[in-house]
Amino acid sequence: MASTSHRALQVLSLLGSRRTWRLRDLAARLAVSERTVRRDLDTLRELGYPVLTVRGPDGGYRLGTGHALPPLLFDHDQALAIAIALQTAPSSVFGLQDDTARALATVQQAMPDTLRAAMESLRLTSLRNYWEFPAPPIDPAALTTVGAAVRLRRVLVTEVLRPDGTRAAPGEADFAAARRLEPHHLVVWAGRWYLVAYDLEDQDWRVHRVDRLHPQHTTRAFAPREPPGDDLGNFVMSSPDRGDTPAAWQCTGSARLNMPAHVVARWAPGGSVVEHLDTDHCRLTLGAWSWAGIAGILATFDTGLTDLQPPELLQACRHIGHRYATIGTAEPAVRARRDDAVLCDRQS
Repeated sequence: MASTSHRALQVLSLLGSRRTWRLRDLAARLAVSERTVRRDLDTLRELGYPVLTVRGPDGGYRLGTGHALPPLLFDHDQALAIAIALQTAPSSVFGLQDDTARALATVQQAMPDTLRAAMESLRLTSLRNYWEFPAPPIDPAALTTVGAAVRLRRVLVTEVLRPDGTRAAPGEADFAAARRLEPHHLVVWAGRWYLVAYDLEDQDWRVHRVDRLHPQHTTRAFAPREPPGDDLGNFVMSSPDRGDTPAAWQCTGSARLNMPAHVVARWAPGGSVVEHLDTDHCRLTLGAWSWAGIAGILATFDTGLTDLQPPELLQACRHIGHRYATIGTAEPAVRARRDDAVLCDRQS
């Protein structure tokens, strides 16, 4: 490895960053001739790296499977990205907090001195964002089952759990039969994992919180479907029935908004719940540190509000409305008193 040129390691790093590189793209990236790149590729092959030639119009070069990458594969920016990612990874899966710390230590030990020093200089402390309400950590086995079903395109049979993670037994009021889903995509938003799936019972697309699923994999394959809309993230955020429940706050209230549920769901803060009422109305339940805080958030939707609950929220909205209404009328009186005071000073 000591005889390997720095440029050959750059080629190895580029090959590891994406599946296939065309020869001219590698040459342009390294600012060398195509002949020089071919020589560097031969050097990597001599060192035992499986550099494969891909034929055809979209061909080029790529790394085969089973290759071992040296520590110098990472450049300075990649090393910093790894350090930041591992230290700021949300604890959304049970038992991974210690694993991420061990992974960071392992990667640092594999780095050369200069990159190790750069990574160790980034000792981060992550503070909680009180407007984000991640779900309870997910069982790694459940996440693995869902992820494998998405990758292999296998139908899932799953029960939908209660908000507290318990399963309803047959005969209980909230018991529901297991659902058959075609799992298509996993989406992480605001610290929560969501599954975008096609429900075979409802014959429609649904969004499910992964921490609310008790999945069982099957061997039944399914053909891919076109997902709803062009933006999966927007579909998840605008789905009012994605399984969220109100977060714990000092104050929690609700109101009926003169807006469709899918619009309100797109902009509602984390930890809130949007209930579809009809095509033009929905109910938003949310919390804040004060009743005035909830009233302020409701005002951002700039629409009519009715049926505010509880009475403390209605009182806070009226108080804020009165306070804002007096702003325009109070200013002339204050200005008049100020002008009178200036006139008195001049006369004296």
